Amino acid sequence: MSDYQLTANVRKELGKGASRRLRRANQQVAAIIYGGEKAPQPITIDKAAFYKAIEDEAFFSSIINIDVDGSNEQVIVRDLQRHPYKALVTHADFMRIDATHEMTLHVPLHVVGEERCKGIKEQGGVLHVLANDIEVSCLPKDLPEYLEIDITDLGLGGTLHLSDLKLPEGVTSVALSHGEEYDTGIVNITHPTRGIAEEGEEEAEAEAKPEAAPESEAKEQEDQEADQGEGEDKAE
Repeated sequence: MSDYQLTANVRKELGKGASRRLRRANQQVAAIIYGGEKAPQPITIDKAAFYKAIEDEAFFSSIINIDVDGSNEQVIVRDLQRHPYKALVTHADFMRIDATHEMTLHVPLHVVGEERCKGIKEQGGVLHVLANDIEVSCLPKDLPEYLEIDITDLGLGGTLHLSDLKLPEGVTSVALSHGEEYDTGIVNITHPTRGIAEEGEEEAEAEAKPEAAPESEAKEQEDQEADQGEGEDKAE
């Protein structure tokens, strides 16, 4: 688990107009801290430091320390609202954590062993990643930065499921806590298939080729040509 430190100020001007002015100033990001026994606290975060932090995948599965006007808050990211077409974060939601209470959070999955994988290296299969992260429950101190799934021994046609993950002590899968029927696949290896584009080209070529006339139609055409020739001979 990585530790991140951000600096923030209490946001006193609220509303859409205030948020637009904040974005135009281009130095701060509007955010809110909520949860726990305290009231929700609107804040502004230094934009440069925040944008640098969100480039790191681990930021979204880590405890974040936010210094709000000299008061420290320990939080996790709950949501980011982004501009519909610009590369901008318009608002960030942070939730307070309690060291004595479990929390739920999505943790990234990292596939390892691909270069040695039997199903790929020896059997010519193709890897399909079915899930990029999973939801876990744990105390803040046990929160993993990411989880690894080793596919070294996975053969062609094989699938690894949630239950195949080796979770750290104190960490449980939220899905599996609801029953075995939620033991979904994470990765599998299948036979390589032709691409859709390739199949489409072959279909187009087949449609472009003229179909041969049925034998009966060809015979009828020959008879008509013969009758026409006899008629011309008689006319002469």
